[in-house]
Amino acid sequence: VLGFDVDVINSVQFSNHTEYGKWKGQVLNASELWELYEGLQENNLTEYSHLLTGYVGSESFLHCISRVIRSLKETNPSLSYGKLRQHWLHDCCYIENIDMIGDSHTVCDPVMGDNGVMYVPKELLPIYRDEIIPLADIVTPNQFEAELLSGVKITDQNSAIEAMDVLHNKGIKTVVISSSDLGGNEHLIGYGSINLENGSKRRIKLQIPRIDASFVGTGDLFASLLLAWASRHPDDIPLACEKTISTIHNVLIRTIAHARALAGEGKSPNSAQLELRLIQSKHDIENPDCQFKASAI
Repeated sequence: VLGFDVDVINSVQFSNHTEYGKWKGQVLNASELWELYEGLQENNLTEYSHLLTGYVGSESFLHCISRVIRSLKETNPSLSYGKLRQHWLHDCCYIENIDMIGDSHTVCDPVMGDNGVMYVPKELLPIYRDEIIPLADIVTPNQFEAELLSGVKITDQNSAIEAMDVLHNKGIKTVVISSSDLGGNEHLIGYGSINLENGSKRRIKLQIPRIDASFVGTGDLFASLLLAWASRHPDDIPLACEKTISTIHNVLIRTIAHARALAGEGKSPNSAQLELRLIQSKHDIENPDCQFKASAI
C-alpha cells in the first residue's frame, strides 16, 4: 500500500488471535526459522532493505532473529531492521523496499508487555536491551517497555525524557514512546526524541484521544506505519509520527463505529466485531489527514 513488497514468514500459524480466548495452530521454532532463512540464502533471496519481526515468546527464537538480522546486514549493510509489534499474528516479515524515496530506517518495537504486566518471559528483557535494540535506528516501546529497557520509572514528562536519553546512550538515534498514561483519563501521550548531528536533541510529544475499547493490532499498525512514513520523511520524524498517529486514530474510529453497530445498542462489542477495519481504511493509510500535531518539549 505504501510502496513495500512484503515477503512473510509466519512464526505462528493460528486460526485467530488469542484475545478470542480459544485458538488452534502451530508455532515455528528457532531451528525451523533458520532453515527457512537458509533456503532464502541458497536462492540468493536475501537482498532486503527492511526487516520487521513480530512478537517473540522464547529466548532461542529471539537469539535466532538476532542471527538473521546480522546475516542480512552482512548481505546488505544498509538493511533497515524493524520490530513490528504483534500481539496476535506473531509474523516474521521480510520486507523489500521497491519504490520508497529516502533513507532506510531500522525500527524496533521491543514487544514485552503493557500496563505493568510482562506477557513474555522475563529472560527476554536482557536480550532485547543488550542484543536487539542496539541494532536499531528507531525504537518504539510503550511506557512500560521503556521503563523496563531504561530502568527509569516514568511518572511525568521529565522522567520520560530521562528514559529516552538512556536509550539514546545505547546508540539509538530516535526513540518514540508510542503511548503513555500521562494524559489522564481523556488522552494518551506519545513522546519522541531525536539525536541530531550537532549533538543536540529534538524532543516532541503528541496528545492522542482515548477510545473506550480494547483493540488488538494497534501496536502492529503503529510500528509498520512509522517505518513506512519514516522512510518517506527521513528528515522529519515528527511528521512521520503525526501521519502514523492520525492514521491509527481514523482506523480506530471506523472500527469502533462498525463494532457498535454490529453489537447493537447497549451491548459491548466482542473480539470479532472489533477486528481492525484496515481494508476499509485504505484511503486513510495512503493519504492521512494529520489531525494531531507534534509539539516541541
